[in-house]
Amino acid sequence: MVAKKKTAIQPLRPDLPIYPIGVAAKLLDVHPRTLRIYEAEGLVHPQHTGSRRLYSLNDIKWVSCVRSMIHDQGISIPGLKRLLTLAPCWEIAECPGEVHETCECLFDRAVPRSLRVAGDEVAEKKAKAADRAKKSAGSGRKKLVGRS
Repeated sequence: MVAKKKTAIQPLRPDLPIYPIGVAAKLLDVHPRTLRIYEAEGLVHPQHTGSRRLYSLNDIKWVSCVRSMIHDQGISIPGLKRLLTLAPCWEIAECPGEVHETCECLFDRAVPRSLRVAGDEVAEKKAKAADRAKKSAGSGRKKLVGRS
């Protein structure tokens, strides 16, 4: 008899969305409505598969951080949204360097995603404006027309 070779079990990627909203809510000890509110406010972006929301481990860690900023530091949701446009999440949450350097769920809207010359403040402002323009242009969803 030949023994079967065991396969190595690989951990799931932390960015793989596998948790439905109910499971994510239980892991975070919140009501699912809270997660829907955070999504409506633009604080979390779960993957949508049909009508289902799927959260990754990074999403769950991020929501945990958001809740900490809201409840422990007393920052309102609109205030948090505004702060996130001005500074990265680790500065707002006051994370130590060793934590935010290894954190996989970093959230940084303060840094423009468009190409720019590093260190040039004018180029950075233009890049941020271009990012905002792209976001506002892409936010309108097309309506699906029913087939007859």
